[in-house]
Amino acid sequence: MKWKESDFSKGIQSVKAVLVYGPDAGLVDELCDKSVELLSVEKDNIFALDSNELRDKSDALFAEACTPSMFGGRKMVIISGAGDSDAKIIHDLVEHPGLDAMVIVTAGDLRFGGGLRTLFEGGEKIAAIACYSDDTKTLETLIRNELFTNAGIKQISPDAMTYMLTHLGGDRGITRGFLGKIALYVDDKKSIDLDDVEKCLPDTGAANTDDFLYSLTAGHIQQTLLALDRLLYDNAEPNMLVRMLDRHFKTLLTAVVDGQLPRLFWKVSDKFNTAMKIWSESDICAVLTRLNELESQMRTTGMPAEILLRDFALKLVLKTYKMSIKRRN
Repeated sequence: MKWKESDFSKGIQSVKAVLVYGPDAGLVDELCDKSVELLSVEKDNIFALDSNELRDKSDALFAEACTPSMFGGRKMVIISGAGDSDAKIIHDLVEHPGLDAMVIVTAGDLRFGGGLRTLFEGGEKIAAIACYSDDTKTLETLIRNELFTNAGIKQISPDAMTYMLTHLGGDRGITRGFLGKIALYVDDKKSIDLDDVEKCLPDTGAANTDDFLYSLTAGHIQQTLLALDRLLYDNAEPNMLVRMLDRHFKTLLTAVVDGQLPRLFWKVSDKFNTAMKIWSESDICAVLTRLNELESQMRTTGMPAEILLRDFALKLVLKTYKMSIKRRN
């Protein structure tokens, strides 16, 4: 079965296994934690392992999944970081006649028609839910629900909302962390303005993030590399920056193909307009494919993620600069 996020809470009780996958690692983790809460699984009844341990620990995995709990209550098996190469062993597990545990499989972005998606989307009593980065509409809904409904905020200035929509959305965990932080920061006045948002944004540095994303797609070499240096110096996670790049290029793709301009903060609008003149649909799609490959390389090759990101960013901004020269001539 294919699930939307809204299907998760009401459907989790009726299935024996769920695949939670996609580029938004924060939302993947959130739904995994939520499954434990919804099914009231105690810590002692959880057996968790990474996908690279599947073959070495397959006997332990099946033993844990197919025997009743010593402590009583429901058991759960969590397999993290799975890929299509793990589909056979996961199929054998979820279809085992003696399965006695709920199975949660988490993964990054998976290709359509791959082994894992085919298994979970087409099977019985199992489901797949994709966790894609929030777009402007879903992000604004999340912000309003968290701040207005749950935190009792009375007012958000238009500039503050635009700034949040520009800087958040690549990772649900980061977004929720920020919203909780700003709700506490403005608790005395119950209103949020631009200055509040700028002070409370995640420690990755909103200005440096803007410089990195928008300078890269506009072909500004020095600004891009300087911003990346600052982000990494401030301990920004390379994986998170890759997910931000993915969201940024998808926003650019929508603007180039459909003419749907996002709500942009004034400081970055000129660079975004420049990028729209440089990038074609096919060029953007090629970068999105390469970003998926880059995220996979960070997980599987053993190469330092920072080196992979720096190499990718340098080559891409040089390519962008050359495309900008070509477009002008």
